[in-house]
Amino acid sequence: MSQYRVALIDDHEIVAHGFANLFATLPEILVVATVTTVADLLASEAAAEPIDLVILDLRLSDGSTVTGNVDRLRAAGAQVLAFTGGDDAQLMRFAARSGVLGVVLKSESVGVLLDAVTRAAAGEPIASTEWAAALDGDPDLSDAGLSPREREVLSLYAAGAKAPLVASHTGLSELTVIDYIRRVRSKYERVGRPANTKIDLYIRALEDGILPLPGQS
Repeated sequence: MSQYRVALIDDHEIVAHGFANLFATLPEILVVATVTTVADLLASEAAAEPIDLVILDLRLSDGSTVTGNVDRLRAAGAQVLAFTGGDDAQLMRFAARSGVLGVVLKSESVGVLLDAVTRAAAGEPIASTEWAAALDGDPDLSDAGLSPREREVLSLYAAGAKAPLVASHTGLSELTVIDYIRRVRSKYERVGRPANTKIDLYIRALEDGILPLPGQS
């Protein structure tokens, strides 16, 4: 069984203590740090080895921003799962634009939290209804101007299909599919919505209605 290295950034001591105790029951999750800031985590001994997932409170008291925090963590090689009270949709939109794997509310049940963290540690996006609602209500998304064919390719690729399968479904060659994905990334980059990873592409597809939001058909 794979064991994932997970850290929590939250400046509420009770939350951090409860989190560490909770995940001590899961053999696949190793909690390597519970700290109050991103700077503390990156300077800690735990950061000497790769961290698979950071659970990040979106509202920290050190004056840092959501975008800056997520960018720093991703640059260090960690995936990020937002952990929030859910009372500020704008913070969730900032997190989504920065490429978090998803949003989990602090009010969720223990079972939901355990499942979300375990899946996110393995690199799986966690598309909760709260996260989707924040994306759906974002008034500031710039249109990337994707063509119908680019949207079709993105819908398949972002949903998890690899390039050969996308090629089979669309009747395109594999090289053409790869070129379409390159062009899609470039178009998103031009409008300030980077899509450097497959998870980023999944988020952009949700934002633009190319993939259905959770709970919708």
